[in-house]
Amino acid sequence: MMDRKKILIIDDEEDFLFFVKGNLENTGEFHVLEAASGKEGIKIATEEKPDLILLDISMPEMSGEEVAKRLSKIPETNKIPIIFFTALITKNEIEDGGISNIAGHKFIAKPIATKQLVAAINNTLG
Repeated sequence: MMDRKKILIIDDEEDFLFFVKGNLENTGEFHVLEAASGKEGIKIATEEKPDLILLDISMPEMSGEEVAKRLSKIPETNKIPIIFFTALITKNEIEDGGISNIAGHKFIAKPIATKQLVAAINNTLG
């Protein structure tokens, strides 16, 4: 049996967390952790050291960009790859099937197809 990759989703939308977690875990490839705020996400990332973080850009209290900046300054989390989510830009505004780069991180426009997300995760993790 192959080891499942540990993924942390940080997003303030409960429905989004629920569906993405379920869809990723249903593939059998991933163990998914979730956080509903940037502060909670930083705590979980530091404690659990996930293989990859899926991070919403637009959240109240602390933006995804700020979360990424803080994670980059923590020795336990500074090498964890991050893929940003955003609803601010549509898939039609991004070439390459809705995947682009921002500040050295991939980012994907919401809504996200599970197949596309799995491919982006596996591509990022190698």
